[in-house]
Amino acid sequence: MNKFRSYYIYTTVVLISLIYIIRLFQIQVLDDKYLNMAERISLRRQTVYPQRGLIFDRNKNLIVYNEPVYDLMVSVPIRLKGIDTLAVCKLLEIDKKEFIKRLNKSKRSSYRGKSVFTKNVSNLIYARIQERLYEFKGFFFEIRQDRNYKYNSSAHVLGYLGEVNRSELDKQKEGYYEQGDFNGKKGVERFYEENLRGIKGEKYFYVDKFGVNKGSYKNGKLDKSATDGNNLILSIDIDLQQYGEQLLNNKMGSVVAIEPKTGEILALISSPFYNPANFNIQNRGKYYGKAIKDPTKPIFNRAVSAPYPPGSTFKPVMALIGLQDGAINANTHFGCPGYFKLGRRIIRCHGHTYNTSLTKSIESSCNTFYCNTFKSMMQLSKYENTEEAYNSWRTYLQSFGLGSKLGVDVSGEYRGWLKDASFYDRMHGKGRWNYARIISLSFGQGELGLTPVQMANIAASIANRGFYYTPHVVREIEGLENIPERYLTKNYTKISPLNYDPVIKGMQAVTRSGTGSGVAIKGINIGGKTGTVQNPHGKNHSAYMAFAPVEDPKIAIAVIVEESGYGATWAAPIAHLMIERYLMPDSVTESSRPYLEAKMKNSNLIPIKYRSQRDTSLYGN
Repeated sequence: MNKFRSYYIYTTVVLISLIYIIRLFQIQVLDDKYLNMAERISLRRQTVYPQRGLIFDRNKNLIVYNEPVYDLMVSVPIRLKGIDTLAVCKLLEIDKKEFIKRLNKSKRSSYRGKSVFTKNVSNLIYARIQERLYEFKGFFFEIRQDRNYKYNSSAHVLGYLGEVNRSELDKQKEGYYEQGDFNGKKGVERFYEENLRGIKGEKYFYVDKFGVNKGSYKNGKLDKSATDGNNLILSIDIDLQQYGEQLLNNKMGSVVAIEPKTGEILALISSPFYNPANFNIQNRGKYYGKAIKDPTKPIFNRAVSAPYPPGSTFKPVMALIGLQDGAINANTHFGCPGYFKLGRRIIRCHGHTYNTSLTKSIESSCNTFYCNTFKSMMQLSKYENTEEAYNSWRTYLQSFGLGSKLGVDVSGEYRGWLKDASFYDRMHGKGRWNYARIISLSFGQGELGLTPVQMANIAASIANRGFYYTPHVVREIEGLENIPERYLTKNYTKISPLNYDPVIKGMQAVTRSGTGSGVAIKGINIGGKTGTVQNPHGKNHSAYMAFAPVEDPKIAIAVIVEESGYGATWAAPIAHLMIERYLMPDSVTESSRPYLEAKMKNSNLIPIKYRSQRDTSLYGN
């Protein structure tokens, strides 16, 4: 009996052992499910961030470069056995309460076995921790790239980086971004994000139960190197850009300068501006709140986003439409008694000779001439009614790129205001409005709003006698054959090239003997048009558009200075000084008009109601 019992026990032990052996063989040799599970527990993936593409101006001057940003990471699950937490606190310059708070947050927000413990560690703290990192099991650094700047300039063109938000993470298709990554938020940083960001790499390594790196996984077989982003060569001339910012300093407004033959933007300025270095990853927390509270809106890119009534700068376009549509011709004259009368309504005009020709109307900025031109067009017999005539007028404007986004490669572009006929139907009733209701449009007021980049593009279109290239700030993307095709394609207006001659003649007269003659530049033939824009919220805006030299246009420019008065007083001088700087860089070490230059640079035209609320630390180094 005892012998049988011993045999039974022996057989049972052998069978159980065989079952374990077979199962272990199956798990360890035949089935890789548990192997993969073990590897997932002990394997960590570290992102290798590429160098973001550098940004240069048109003359290959470096504008934007990279600096490392250090994020202190922790492996999750976190085990702190053997870690001197007080030493970590001292190195990070935090107390134990903050340490525990960050630790708990890291446990809740872990992603792929890791979590951020401290973002944007300073170079000094990074150096302190790095040399003792072996003491702090489970902690490691990930290195990313922040932006820094060679010039305190061009903030609205360049934009800035920011952390990818939840909406962007959810909407992305290619799965490039992870929680805690950064991408472009404004300017070319946003528009050319896919070119600039590069391709991330990966490193895989084993960790022990404390999260300590125990070596490369499979000798780096799965590791991938990062591919750096493409460098951008901008069309911006950094010297002209900085000069324009000096002239527009302490003013609210914008300057946009374009090379007509290519559509390349030479300068794009929105003022007030800010130091781009104050909005990089490490500094933005300190300055962003100040910028939001500033009533002059320094973050807002007026150059592409702010619609202004163009005022009298619109008159050359009105003349072109009138010529093309047959409402006037090059020899048309209208009498101007100093006003245009519509029933009881009186539209005042400037002092000039009574008998006004097309050329003279541009030179002297005659409101009456353009009221009559608009009236004639709205009453042409080829149109059945005012609505049909208005739609034709609107179509001409659309051919100049108005009423829609031009497609500028800077984020935040606005389409401006160009109402369709239904707007007036709703306002006045279907069929119950005529030219008298909308006469203000004829001289650039009323329900019409153009962004400064649209105004500059009109100047470029006139300079080219009927075509334009979509304005753009990127001249070359290194590593690619061409910039996007839409920036290399001509867009034609609906105006015949023959109709530009009398209009350009009038614009030349503006700077020779007309409203802009007081700031003419010796030796440069400029075609321009001043504008004084009615502003219901304060003083009139000063406006000006021009191109030069007329015989071979190399620059077209538009300037708006808010709440400053006449176009000839502020906007025209700024434009002419910039034209001189661009066209005569070798001969102009100082302006030929030093008094005028000093006046533009030193005048503070910020409305008094805003001055005490501005934080000037936004603009400094």
